[in-house]
Amino acid sequence: MNNWFSIEKIDEDTYSISEYGHYEKMHSYLLIGKDKAALIDTGLGIGDIREEVRKLTSLPVVVITTHAHWDHIGGHALFDDILIHEADEAWLVNGLPLPIDIIKSNVIREPFTRELPEGFSIDNYKVYRGKPSMSLKDMDTIDIGLRKITVLHTPGHSPGHICLLEEDRGYLYSGDLIYEGILYANYPSTSPVDFKASVDRVSKLDNIKRILPAHNSLNIDVEIIEEMRKAFISIESNGLLRQVGGTFEFDNFAIRL
Repeated sequence: MNNWFSIEKIDEDTYSISEYGHYEKMHSYLLIGKDKAALIDTGLGIGDIREEVRKLTSLPVVVITTHAHWDHIGGHALFDDILIHEADEAWLVNGLPLPIDIIKSNVIREPFTRELPEGFSIDNYKVYRGKPSMSLKDMDTIDIGLRKITVLHTPGHSPGHICLLEEDRGYLYSGDLIYEGILYANYPSTSPVDFKASVDRVSKLDNIKRILPAHNSLNIDVEIIEEMRKAFISIESNGLLRQVGGTFEFDNFAIRL
């Protein structure tokens, strides 16, 4: 039996589907509503995430994409109903502005620490391309039946990056905006200024009880948002809020510009 994915229960009808065998320690999230289920991101595309979802629900599944980077859309081809913010839609349709050989080298950059799923070969690795079933805008609401998810446009890591707020439960699904580890705003398609503004925005949200990030530890203190806000202020006050080719280290995270 392959154990590429780890399923962890967040609450009675919310699960993380994690890929701890890869150095990125990627998390997707399954939210089960009354009428349908929402899958936030589909991971690396190394294993069949649809099979894991079907272990947990038989409801129709809508995929909500935090952003169109390869490690978040790996399983998109396994689903029919895909949502993404309009500013990242072109990447989903036309492909990332990055050669496939570079993406493949990133996938295998560090050794896998779990047995790979049977049949996986980096030679056959592809990055999803396709037209979404719907484009998202800031403050759109996705209703899956007795659960409502609000779209927050939080650019910086990508032009169309979104966080997702489930206000009734106090959950912030933070994608690549908030997590322990290195935050990346150093690529040509990223924006340090927008990244700071997005952290500012989520720092003003009321009643966030839990952050559910896309990478690394699932158990992070909500105070990390305020720590990141102050970190960006410090960088800006030193005139360095731009792509300077450096990494700024803080207690539980780093910011690469």
